[in-house]
Amino acid sequence: MREATFTFRVDEALKNEFSMAAKARDRTGAQLLRDFMREFVGQQNAAKHDEWFRRQVHIGLSEAEAGRLIPAAEVEAEAKAWRAKTRRKVASAAS
Repeated sequence: MREATFTFRVDEALKNEFSMAAKARDRTGAQLLRDFMREFVGQQNAAKHDEWFRRQVHIGLSEAEAGRLIPAAEVEAEAKAWRAKTRRKVASAAS
């Protein structure tokens, strides 16, 4: 992975307190900032997924309320075919 430098200004007292807190955890300030950045990005991705999922649930509920449903027998037949296909793939990979 290619690295880049991230430069920003911060109050010197805050920088010193942060550095001491990082050292107390046997980490550098840079390590903690990278950890924070990864966690923040992960949270943003999770939030985007949650938003997408909620939209899909809303769409599904709207479809159901409008009576546009797939019969259970049709869903089960499709699932049965999918399971059989998956079993064949697993069996051929094990051979």
